[in-house]
Amino acid sequence: MSERGHFRGGRGGGRGGRGGARGGGHQGQTERPKKENILDLGRLMDKEIMGYDQLMNLVLDDCKELMRDDEGNEGSRDLGVVIVRGTLLVLISPTDGSKPLANPFAQNDDDDA
Repeated sequence: MSERGHFRGGRGGGRGGRGGARGGGHQGQTERPKKENILDLGRLMDKEIMGYDQLMNLVLDDCKELMRDDEGNEGSRDLGVVIVRGTLLVLISPTDGSKPLANPFAQNDDDDA
């Protein structure tokens, strides 16, 4: 009777989960650094897209980074070929505006003869 619960898979033992020892998963309070904002609206990259993949990673050639600080001062630097990681991409926008294109897959209704 005293062996009850002492084998693997008994009540409350060997379930896995967090902690691994009695008393829960808190091994001690460690000081974590404060997380900072990673969104920087004062940066802009300008150039044509050379290529992309299914994860929306972009390759930009002859790229220029435009930066603006809190006072409104603008600066720029040439970066050359840049690979932009798709998970960090916030916005893609045309610089010259956009225009409607004709649908190449549309069927003409004049072919009913």
